[in-house]
This record gives sequence, structure tokens and C-alpha cells, in this order.
Amino acid sequence: MTDSGAAFATGARAGATTAATTTTGVGVGPYRELTFDAQGDVDPATRAAVARIEATDLLVFAHGWNSDRTTATRLFDRFFAPFPGLVGTGVRLGYVGVVWPSIRFSDEPIPDFDPRPALAAPDTATGMPPATTGTSPATATGLDADTRRALGAFWPGRRAELDRVAELLDGRPESEAAFTEFGALVRELANVDRPGAGTAGGPTAAADPGGARGVPALFARDVMEACRELADALAASGADAVDGPRLAPGDGMRALWGGAKELLRQATYYEMKNRAGVVGEHGLGPVLADLAGRRPALRVHLIGHSFGARVVSFSLRAVPDGARHLKSLTLLQGAFSHYAFSDRLPHDPRRGGALRGLQRRVDGPVVACHSSHDSALGLFYPLASRMAGDSAGLLGFDERWGAVGHDGVQAVPGAQRICLEAALRDGLPASGCVSVDAGSVVRRGGPPSGAHSDICHEELARIVVGAGRMGR
Repeated sequence: MTDSGAAFATGARAGATTAATTTTGVGVGPYRELTFDAQGDVDPATRAAVARIEATDLLVFAHGWNSDRTTATRLFDRFFAPFPGLVGTGVRLGYVGVVWPSIRFSDEPIPDFDPRPALAAPDTATGMPPATTGTSPATATGLDADTRRALGAFWPGRRAELDRVAELLDGRPESEAAFTEFGALVRELANVDRPGAGTAGGPTAAADPGGARGVPALFARDVMEACRELADALAASGADAVDGPRLAPGDGMRALWGGAKELLRQATYYEMKNRAGVVGEHGLGPVLADLAGRRPALRVHLIGHSFGARVVSFSLRAVPDGARHLKSLTLLQGAFSHYAFSDRLPHDPRRGGALRGLQRRVDGPVVACHSSHDSALGLFYPLASRMAGDSAGLLGFDERWGAVGHDGVQAVPGAQRICLEAALRDGLPASGCVSVDAGSVVRRGGPPSGAHSDICHEELARIVVGAGRMGR
């Protein structure tokens, strides 16, 4: 990988989001953004700005499936806000937002970021706010303008394919040939047939049960069957309560186009999963290792949300043996395999996870915050993670393909499991993996993602502070 300005400009044309190096939009400081393109090349200006931060402790936060810098910056601002009041007097914090080219469908509601009018009063039994929805096109299966623009940036040079995909989703033709065409277009956009697909970032099928062996089952099976089961999954998530019934009696094939839109969404997840590994291992990891070499006293604390958790975790592959600069790693609703750190997989003891044993490269704890209210990880992540030939079908939770943000770290001997309240009251282990059930606060959000992005809470900031031993 190169970090020259020319190389980064080339990468930007392949889907990067450039960022200024100012503190604009973030209320804490000193704050800088560290920007990577899809190949893991770093913007040298942002790298230099981060290197100039004067601090004892550096909080490095990688966003998840935000589609642009603006949304990511709002997330960083909200999440970082409590920290100045939580740390001890000897701690001087510096803040870094890791910006990498990912995507969010704009019709996915995000708590606190997309204020929408309530549909009804909160549920009196659970206290949960009602499901809300974003700006919808004429049909619930269509692509709104913001999502269409985001897809164009995510898959540059594919305007013709995306125009046709949007046309099919808007028209919902009752034709098996239309579904076949749609499936072929999605496969082409996701590039699932390319040699080595699913291995970006280094994991192989033998090492990563959440990687890809050949073509993922979601894209290999009959497209109408896949769309039907994805439409069922949307109904199970409660999306139909917002967007209207997709499986109405007598609606025929038109009812399956909601599942077709989800197939497109899953294709972006598949691409982001591979891209996040590349950015972490070949981008963020080397940048932090170089920074540690220049400033050995600087303590670094990694934080990642969703696929950003994969970014920061895969950066561990670039940590030199014996390095002590990484003092904590906090994963917020992490969108990668819950077996990633395992030396041996329960269903295949001859194999380990993609990050087997790498928690030992953190000179402190690896904390995985998870929530059962996260339907993006509890229901949809397994669909994107299963292998070709998986006999379990698409629906129904299969623990082989579970996400760390759904039920925490699995199959790592000695890994502790505690609730959020206990972690805040009694503290966190000094090292090793620990899973924190954060469902008591990570619980708001509408379908189809549920509480996946409900992470801006002081309680979670206190978890980061506790993991890094930065408290008062």
C-alpha cells in the first residue's frame, strides 16, 4: 500500500470520502479525521494532522455503515461528547474519527441522527419508542434519491447497472425474467464471482467462518427463492409495519420486490465486510504502528461501530510483536463473526477465527458490547455471512454465522460475560476478551436495523474509559 497523495487521489475515484483536518462539527478537541480509501490508502494530509495531536491518550473511533463524512462526523460528535467529564485529571485526550468509504441506505432510521415524527406513543410495556421511517419513495421497494447517490459513490462507474436496478425496484414487474435480471445485476455490482471474492483483508474460508468460500449462498441460490425468504425476514424484523405489507394476498410476484431490495442491501454489506478488513489491516494498523514508533508514550484506544468494529479489529494484524501502544479495544455492535478471536471453532476444531489470538496484541481488554435489540445483526447479518451450500437455509439463527454485536465473543476460553450495569459498577478485566450485554441502553431504533446504531450513550463512553483505565 502507498500513502502518496497521487495514490490517494486515485483511490478517491474508487469510492473514498475525503475529509478536512479541522474540528468542524465536533465539539471536543483536539480532534482530527483519518481518511482511507477503499484499498486502505490513507490521505497523507489527515495522517499528518493526527500525528500532530498533543495528548496522553488517543481515542480512535471507526464508524460503521455511514455513507458520507457528514453522518460520520455527527456520530463522532455525539459519541465523544461525554468523555471530557469522565476522565481523570492526568489524562489529556485526543480524538480521531476514522472515515472510510461505506454506505447506509437512507431509509434506515438511526436513533438521534434522523429525527422522524412518531407514529404512535411509546409502548407502555417496554418503554420503547415506536418504529419510525425515513423519506419514502412512491413504493416502499424503490430507491430514494439519497440512497441512489450513495450507491453511485459506493460502486463508481456502475451508473447503467444502478439505473436498471432502480427501474426494476420502482416498477416491481411480475416477471420471473425480471427477477433473474435483477439477481444478475446485483451479483455483478457486488462482484461476487471474482477470484478471491470474500477474502479481502486477508481472511480465508479456512480462517474466517464469516468470510466467503466461493459464492455466498445468498447470491448463489435461485433469486426468487432468496427474495421470498428475505421478504419473510423483513416481515420478522417489523419492517412491514412501517413500509406496508409486502406479502399481501393476491399481490403475486410484486410482493417479492421488498426482498429484492434487501438483496441489494445485502450486497453492500458483503462488499463493506471485505472493504473493512482491507482498511483495518492495510490502512489503520500500519498508520497506528508508525505513530507508536514515533511517539512511544502515546496510549491508543480503539473503538469501532458495526463494520467499523471490523476495521479496528483487523488493524490488530498490523501490530508488531511486543508492541504496547494499544491499551484497549471496544467493539460497539460489531458486525463480524463472534468466533473471530477463537483458536478453535466449535463446529470445526481444526480451524480458528480470522483474528485467532490477536486479542493478546491489546495491552488491555477487548470489550464487545452487544444487544439483542439489534435486528441488523441478530437477523440480517447471518444471511450475508453464510457459505455456499449451507443446508440450514436462510432463515433461523445459526450460531456458526452469528455476529459479535449480537451475542458477544464466543469460544474464547476465559472470556468473561457481564451485564452493562455490573461493568459500570465493578469495572472491567485488565486484559482478555469480555462481552458486555448493553441491551439495557442499546434498544431504540426502527426496522429493519433495530437498535444497531443506538450507541450514543454516556454508559458506553464510560465503558471505553473503564477499558482504557482513564477514569478518575
